[in-house]
Amino acid sequence: QVQLVESGGGLVQAGGSLRLACAASGSIFSINAMGWYRQAPGKQRELVACITSGGSTNYADSVKGRFTISRDNAEDTVYLHLNSLKPEDTAVYYCNVEPVRSCRGRYWGQGTQVTVSS
Repeated sequence: QVQLVESGGGLVQAGGSLRLACAASGSIFSINAMGWYRQAPGKQRELVACITSGGSTNYADSVKGRFTISRDNAEDTVYLHLNSLKPEDTAVYYCNVEPVRSCRGRYWGQGTQVTVSS
């Protein structure tokens, strides 16, 4: 399997910024896609952003222009820069890694809470 350790969540006011980080270790497969999902109370988990080992990215429409995903391939670490945060961004954010080119949501971290106050 793979161990994913997330960090960087917290409480921030609307309009503020955060940076999430997720470090992968112990993987039995070569990591290709890395990404972030989120789950708000009472809602389904949704894909926020995904980046392949080649640098291709995709974002949920709700975060385009506000969030940026990046990665350090040498360190197997993925980052999510959250800017212009809104109360509706409040959720638990989960790191996801895959041996394929898309974030399929099969391998998860423990999650980190992001709370945006209005």
